[in-house]
Amino acid sequence: MYGVCGCCGALRPRYKRLVDNIFPEDPEDGLVKTNMEKLTFYALSAPEKLDRIGAYLSERLIRDVGRHRYGYVCIAMEALDQLLMACHCQSINLFVESFLKMVAKLLESEKPNLQILGTNSFVKFANIEEDTPSYHRSYDFFVSRFSEMCHSSHDDLEIKTNRSPSPLQATEKEKESPAELAERCLRELLGRAAYGNIKNAIKPVLIHLDNHSLWEPKVFAIRCFKIIMYSVQPQHSHLVIQQLLSHLDANSRSAATVRAGIVEVLSEAAVIAATGSVGPTVLEMFNTLLRQLRLSIDYALTGSYDGAISVGPKIIKEHEERMFQEAVIKTTGSFASTLPTYQRSEVMLFIMSKVPLPSLHHPMETGKTGENRNRLTQIMLLKSLLQVSIGFQCSNMLTALPSSFLDRLLSAALMEDAEIRLFVLEILISFIDRHGNRHKFSTISTLSDISVLKLKVDKCSRQDTVFMKKHSQQLYRHIYMSCKEETNVQKHYEALYSMLALISIELANEEVVVDLIRLVLAVQEIAHINEENLPAYNRCALYALGAAYLNLISQLTAVPAFCQHIHEVIETRQKEAPYLLPEDIFVERPRLSQSLDQVVIELLFRQSKISEVLGGSGYNSDRLCTPYIPQLTDEDRLSKRKSIGETISLQVEVESRNSPEKEERVPAEEITYETLKKAIVDSVAVEEQERERRRQVVEKFQKAPFEEIAAHCGARASLLQSKLNQIFEITIRPPPSPSGTITAAYGQPQNHSIPVYEMKFPDLCVY
Repeated sequence: MYGVCGCCGALRPRYKRLVDNIFPEDPEDGLVKTNMEKLTFYALSAPEKLDRIGAYLSERLIRDVGRHRYGYVCIAMEALDQLLMACHCQSINLFVESFLKMVAKLLESEKPNLQILGTNSFVKFANIEEDTPSYHRSYDFFVSRFSEMCHSSHDDLEIKTNRSPSPLQATEKEKESPAELAERCLRELLGRAAYGNIKNAIKPVLIHLDNHSLWEPKVFAIRCFKIIMYSVQPQHSHLVIQQLLSHLDANSRSAATVRAGIVEVLSEAAVIAATGSVGPTVLEMFNTLLRQLRLSIDYALTGSYDGAISVGPKIIKEHEERMFQEAVIKTTGSFASTLPTYQRSEVMLFIMSKVPLPSLHHPMETGKTGENRNRLTQIMLLKSLLQVSIGFQCSNMLTALPSSFLDRLLSAALMEDAEIRLFVLEILISFIDRHGNRHKFSTISTLSDISVLKLKVDKCSRQDTVFMKKHSQQLYRHIYMSCKEETNVQKHYEALYSMLALISIELANEEVVVDLIRLVLAVQEIAHINEENLPAYNRCALYALGAAYLNLISQLTAVPAFCQHIHEVIETRQKEAPYLLPEDIFVERPRLSQSLDQVVIELLFRQSKISEVLGGSGYNSDRLCTPYIPQLTDEDRLSKRKSIGETISLQVEVESRNSPEKEERVPAEEITYETLKKAIVDSVAVEEQERERRRQVVEKFQKAPFEEIAAHCGARASLLQSKLNQIFEITIRPPPSPSGTITAAYGQPQNHSIPVYEMKFPDLCVY
């Protein structure tokens, strides 16, 4: 029966007859439009037939492809396209399955024309807006096939480009090159990607860059990720950053050039992401970069990725690792420059916490390799911190430089390494310079009129005053100690001059100005007395540094007598000792003198004279008369800046200066070699005991049961409370009352205290 119906056209199902009628006898005539309208009307009237229509069209197309009847194939695809555009109903999904099957058949063909036909139909289908998503469909084949077609090596450029319908006008579309088409495709894909699909879109890009070694030139990789970052939604940009960070970690043992390429791409992407929403990936990014920096330092030291020392390729690897480290530092700075102030402060605190510094609680690595690793890590992290601090502006210095940060930073200022000390000075200068005056002090000079510098000066704010009250002595002390370093070169003195000048402009009130003058006069004393046995250049540099700063501060204070004294000394030096001025010292070939021990008083800035002239203008003359003496701390011992003997001698000197003149003092004990030896041994023993006691306390709180710790703390709290109660009872007990006494046991009289509010006063008592 079914066979008979198949042979007799009149007995065939209506949907088949309607489908057959759209095909002409000659395929050159094209689709029969009137019959196509009937088929479309039927499909709209009976949508339940759509799946059968699609299946029958698919059957005919597959048969025509096999018989090479490509004209009928084109007609079938045109009919499918029109039905897709016209029909939108619940049963469209079954029809789509047949459509995708036919498109896949065309894409599998080796004929470029059929591939283009299938591609065009798929693009039309992809542009249809569906009411509800269809999760049961799979497009894996199409993604794979279209990706394969993108690498076509066909001789005909037009066929190789495989142009498809687009919303662009024909003239604009014809101008597009394959690269522009690929970029537009990538932008559209990522623009439509949902939150959960970003990873699936980025991973193939990373794999492609890996497989084709495209990280090293970096140009193509940077171009790709710029397209990606500008195409994804702003709230999804941090997902791209996370993918790059994960990929960098995955390539930790790859060549330095590959890692450097990933970091460069990360830098470009992070800058774009920072304008949108970076969120919690900020510290994650810096943590990853710093971890890679430490790994790179280890690779450079060992010459191997697995820690084993390798002699052969070490030189090449050191050079490559250095390039990678510079790329990391550059990325750190470029990304941080786009962050808001509060996040930038967090980043700087985070980086500073990673810098290995000598302390009682965090011992440094020992041995030659450990020392090298410490030094390289310090330098690289301080370089990164310097990059982050450049351009940083914060109105509240207490917020910008909290104690936890400043203490660690200033500890590095006392280290023996000259390069590290210079980095610390540069970082401090970046923080203090909030009005862009830094470059105006790059050259040390004694200008007769500083108005040519066009300095931007604001009144010291209340927050700045509080900051200087809290931290000024720390800053003065480290400037003073830095001036005494024998390994200082011209850059160090330029940085010290900039530091002094910027403090005077940004953070100075009357008290700060007085202290800075005292500090610089103490620096002049270092060069004049030369207890440190400094070379001639260092002594001349300190003299010149003092002249340049006092020339600046005298004109800033605008006290005529002060300016006159400074000008007179500078003129005398110009005539008799030009080697004590910056113009002759801070040059390529400095002019030095070996007769520095015979510097006469006329060549020096005198503290008594400055105190006299400034005291007459309202400045604190008593403070100006007091020589500046820095306080010694544990940092000197840890950084090996001071010996025990120096500490004792300085303490004796401080005591002698601070003692009253009329007070008779016991002669100081004679300090001998045995005394110094005993002091060193005793201090080491005390330090060891203290370290052991702290270790035991930490170990107890780490390993002891909670109940034992709670009982211990409770007992100590009870003891403290009892002591406090005794103190309170003694201090707040009312005095004995004159109203009488009572007799205690054993006939002993005892004072009886009556509260004030119960006392009876005479009627004539006036309050």
